Formats: sequence, C-alpha cells, structure tokens
Amino acid sequence: MSLTTSVLGVKLLQEVEKVHQSILTPEAIKFLATLHRYFKPTRRSLLQLRQLQQACLDAGGLLDFNPQTSWIREDLAWQAASPAPGLVNHWPVDGKMVINALNSGAATYMANFKGLYTTFEKSFHKCSKTG
Repeated sequence: MSLTTSVLGVKLLQEVEKVHQSILTPEAIKFLATLHRYFKPTRRSLLQLRQLQQACLDAGGLLDFNPQTSWIREDLAWQAASPAPGLVNHWPVDGKMVINALNSGAATYMANFKGLYTTFEKSFHKCSKTG
C-alpha cells in the first residue's frame, strides 16, 4: 500500500513494508478504524478520568478501591482460593536452581529474583562484567 492509500477515511502516512502487507490489509485497517470510532468516546472519557485521578494523587490524595466493587470486599463469604502448594514456599534463586529448572523438562518455571539485586543498575553491571 502506498502513501496515498486511504481506507474508510484512514490515510496511511507511511508505505507499508512488503513483509507487513499480509497483516495490515485493507480489511484489517477497516477493522481498526471501526474499533477506534466505536471506542473513541469511552477512551477519551477514561483518559480524562485518569488526568483527574493523577491531579488528585499529585495533590496528596491516596489510591482507593473502586466504590462500585465494594460489594465483593464486603461479602465475607467470598474468598480467593489458597495458593497451590508449590507456590507457598519460595525463596531467592541461585544459579544451580536455575540450571536444574532449565534441565528439568518442565514447561514452566517461576523464579523469585526479588532481593537478589536491589537495583537494575547492579544487575546490569554484573551481567556486563561476565559478558
């Protein structure tokens, strides 16, 4: 599609590269235009609410739960399920644990890196020394 291509009033400002033409088809552009036009009022309203919320926070206000969902917090019968037994015990990882996990054949592995390095910079520094 060229610079002059227009679909449902959507004008492409840049030529679509050949590799992307099978994805960004005229039908896909029509779909995106329809979604945009349908949700535009809601999106704008939510963005305005976000600005108001940010102004409140900037003025020292605190975050709170949505009052419309108070019923679920007030219902003492409602409880979340307990965590699976394998998720109850967790601790920071070490190299041996990661190697064992990678060699285990498991489809997934969750590692708790919290506390291992206090900042991204320290982590990045350690990686750059070894590589």
